Amino acid sequence: MIETHAHIYSDQFKEDIDEVIDKAKESGVERIYMPNIDSGSIDAMLEMEHLYPGYCIPMIGLHPCSVKADFEKELYIVEDWLSKRDFVAIGEMGTDLYWDKTLFEQQKEAFKIQSDLAVRYEKPIVIHCRESMEETITLLESYRNTSLFGIVHCFSGSEEQARRIIDLGFKLGIGGVATFKNGGLEPVMQNISLHEMVLETDSPYLAPVPYRGKRNEPAYIRQVAQKIADERNIDISEVIEATTDTAMCIFENNK
Repeated sequence: MIETHAHIYSDQFKEDIDEVIDKAKESGVERIYMPNIDSGSIDAMLEMEHLYPGYCIPMIGLHPCSVKADFEKELYIVEDWLSKRDFVAIGEMGTDLYWDKTLFEQQKEAFKIQSDLAVRYEKPIVIHCRESMEETITLLESYRNTSLFGIVHCFSGSEEQARRIIDLGFKLGIGGVATFKNGGLEPVMQNISLHEMVLETDSPYLAPVPYRGKRNEPAYIRQVAQKIADERNIDISEVIEATTDTAMCIFENNK
């Protein structure tokens, strides 16, 4: 399995990171892709890359919740890092109308700047879109005739929204919400091609059932894969094979 979205560098893993990585490997996780938050998380993320080379793999980007009035300074840092070394993706970026709606125009501008960087550097983007699915689709539609591609992380929309996102060249990040009783993702899991999905946990957040409410970790990605398999009445190996192929195509084969 490929863990496409885990903040494994979080302080929540500080005391037992070796055990967390060992558990992930034992559960079948072959790689962990790490989304960045802002300039304050870069050092910790790159330290994880150093400690677990080839296993914990970094992205670079500015999370929408870190978009403040002076967000351009943060984006200069992102652009500077892109000019200095390789990253597999630009993310985590996007929009968020859950916590604070007052800086939405700045979030949209940051979205466009990072999308333009992704086109320039031929990298995928990893999109956060909490309570802003329609707004995000609208932003992506302006890039329809470009090479922009990537993942809509923590997808929680409808089947119709899923198909619109796929039509724009993006895949669906399926995580712990898929296992929630009122998650509402059953139509997506049942009817959307497995090759349009990737697996993720968003560790340490959004732990799947039966761990809901506890610290999430990459090993729990198996619960997500099993939920998709159960909804489709297929073996989990089919889910793992398809989502692994898609994740590798996005992060590695685009180079």
